[in-house]
Amino acid sequence: MTRAALHSNEKRTLAPYGFLSAASQGREYAQAEARYRTAFQRDRDRILHTTAFRRLEYKTQVFVNTEGDYYRTRLTHTLEVAQLGRSVARALGANEDLVEAICLAHDLGHPPFGHSGERALDELLVQHGGFDHNKQSLRIVTEIERRYPDFSGLNLTREVREGIVKHETEYDVADARHYNPELRGHVEAQIANAADELAYNAHDLDDGLRSDLLHSQQLDGLALWQRVRASIPWDGDDFDELTRHRMIRRLIGLETRDLVASTNAAIATSGASAAIDIQRLDHNVVAWSPGFSRENQELRAFLRENLYHHPRVARMAARADQIIGALYSAFIKTPKRLPASSAEHIRVRGLERTVCDYIAGMTDRFALDEHAKLHGEPIAAPETRGDTWGKHRPT
Repeated sequence: MTRAALHSNEKRTLAPYGFLSAASQGREYAQAEARYRTAFQRDRDRILHTTAFRRLEYKTQVFVNTEGDYYRTRLTHTLEVAQLGRSVARALGANEDLVEAICLAHDLGHPPFGHSGERALDELLVQHGGFDHNKQSLRIVTEIERRYPDFSGLNLTREVREGIVKHETEYDVADARHYNPELRGHVEAQIANAADELAYNAHDLDDGLRSDLLHSQQLDGLALWQRVRASIPWDGDDFDELTRHRMIRRLIGLETRDLVASTNAAIATSGASAAIDIQRLDHNVVAWSPGFSRENQELRAFLRENLYHHPRVARMAARADQIIGALYSAFIKTPKRLPASSAEHIRVRGLERTVCDYIAGMTDRFALDEHAKLHGEPIAAPETRGDTWGKHRPT
């Protein structure tokens, strides 16, 4: 199917508020469009082929990669967000390809060791503009990745870049000063935000239960968990792996159905008949019903208290501070330790930002290895049962 045929198909199948590829504001640098792909499909493919995307495989979601082979990484989280985003977009008549491109790019800027690594870099760069993974994701696709001889970045469409910029969840704050800050994100950007929230709630819970840091009995007081239990014949005993899969699967199903139904109702009430109408509203239309929103907030608070602040996870966070701090100090003190491909940017970006970019691009494993090279050996693992960071454990 040619690009013209794909455009025609979008006109026929998308809802009036869905963003048409043919209506894109285009790219910063003029390029001939692909023959068999829309602009948003091409953006998706460019993101998939970046170095930053491949590195997500060895970057922390909650558990450091060396904790085990079956926990989510930043890559598997990203793929799950994209899958959920496409499902919701399809149900709402939004542009699936635009949603998928935003979802695949939304975490490109995450440093090693997850949010712990982000906090460490932000503190180290406090006098030099700080560090925020949202902004770093945009810098990766507009500046850091090099794929073309005449310009930096991937030359993505404005709509994908705007979706990255306006990514906002409880853990992400948007800074859209250069992307129509008076307008909300288009419906596809809002879907990507919701898909991210849905994915990390459900899948962080799944990993917490798998790791035994969380136990099913702890969840009995949560309204959302009770809602899930009521829809599945489970007697409360023998919470085995199959039961866990069923519960998480049902949780995602209930969340998705409510999100689609609530969003459809909000769009109908708004009277939106074009993509811009969604952006001019004073509220997001892609949202859960009030009941589900309260229950999701309760689940997030539970995960924050019982998983993200769990002593074992806290030890990982403390280790991340130590390792990233040590790497940053070493490279600032001796810039010659930077590889030539990074050092060449010091003149334009400054030493501090160049060192930050180099560290932010590291995987967990590479950061551990670099620390070993610079300091003789990795920081010793505490003698605490269950903490295996820095060791490779078969699973």
